[in-house]
Amino acid sequence: MTIESLGSEALDRIAAAGDAATLEALRVEYLGKQGSISSLLKTLGKMSPEERQAEGPKIHALRQDVTDALAARKDAIDSAALEARLAAETLDLTLPAPAAPKGSVHPVSQVMDELAEIFADMGFAVATGPEIEDDWHNFTALNMAETHPARAMHDTFYFPDVIDGEGHTASSSEAVGEKKRMLLRTHTSPVQIRSMIAQGAPIRIIAPGRVYRSDSDATHTPMFHQVEGLVIDKGIHLGHLKWTLETFLKAFFERDDIVLRLRPSYFPFTEPSVEVDVGWQSVNGRRVLGGDGDAPGHGWMELLGSGMVNARVLEFAGLDPAEWQGFAFGIGVDRIAMLKYGMDDLRAFFDGDIRWLRHYGFSAFDQPTLSAGVGAKGGMGA
Repeated sequence: MTIESLGSEALDRIAAAGDAATLEALRVEYLGKQGSISSLLKTLGKMSPEERQAEGPKIHALRQDVTDALAARKDAIDSAALEARLAAETLDLTLPAPAAPKGSVHPVSQVMDELAEIFADMGFAVATGPEIEDDWHNFTALNMAETHPARAMHDTFYFPDVIDGEGHTASSSEAVGEKKRMLLRTHTSPVQIRSMIAQGAPIRIIAPGRVYRSDSDATHTPMFHQVEGLVIDKGIHLGHLKWTLETFLKAFFERDDIVLRLRPSYFPFTEPSVEVDVGWQSVNGRRVLGGDGDAPGHGWMELLGSGMVNARVLEFAGLDPAEWQGFAFGIGVDRIAMLKYGMDDLRAFFDGDIRWLRHYGFSAFDQPTLSAGVGAKGGMGA
């Protein structure tokens, strides 16, 4: 068979191939190791230089023509298969919507919206920042000493390698400069530092978001959610802090009998620092916030930490502590969600169990509003 007749036959058979399997068989027949065109290529070594010069271009051209024809036919077969699949897999958009919504809003997302609604009414803006932080913003600028336990490897997720200012890689345990040691933020307080540096004062913000610590049990997870608040202005004192927290908690838990107790404490970034306890009472065997914690049958529950912003923190942020004062507070979003909506295990928040989500999830239409009450009415298994 001549080269011309072989090429004509190959192109005709390739054009007639109806499926990918047939096309692959033809490829092997012509271009495989034992294929007819491959065999022709092997004969070039036995030819004289004159014969090779005459026949070589023809054989190579035949091989290229067959290769191109195979590729073109494969594209055509694939396109036809896709068109057939698209024609078969139609979606009738005129069908009615399902009787019940299939998705729900996660309790953490719902509580985040509730927090934003309440604090927005009190004049707070929402600020965000990176979850991958540097050591300076996460610790140093918040007046946390090098020996502070929170900096330890067993409490904080550090990145194993950092890049110094000259592009050299070094272990995070080496002294390459505080701002170069990277970690997963342990709180949202770095957002306060970044906001003060960027905006100056006065400032009134909340900073909600994910934070990370090396801890795991029924009430702790390696990743959890936190919201921190910051107010910087002139003449700010602890009375403003207590009023803000009391107003927030009354709106969030939708109770007017919320009673707070402030206990002296210590945080590196506030001075003075106070732990905030909230009175609770037992209702049907369950602790419900509200009422005087010193009354019979009542008690106090530690809920959050707060205090007046330390003067050193203000200085790190470029503010004059003689002119500006402020307070800050931090609340675990997951924890107050558990308190408000009766959940007993924090780990279930992140398990992705569809049964849990169906029970505790909220309708997308349950948007928190102060006029209607921030507590969603359509969620919790409704």
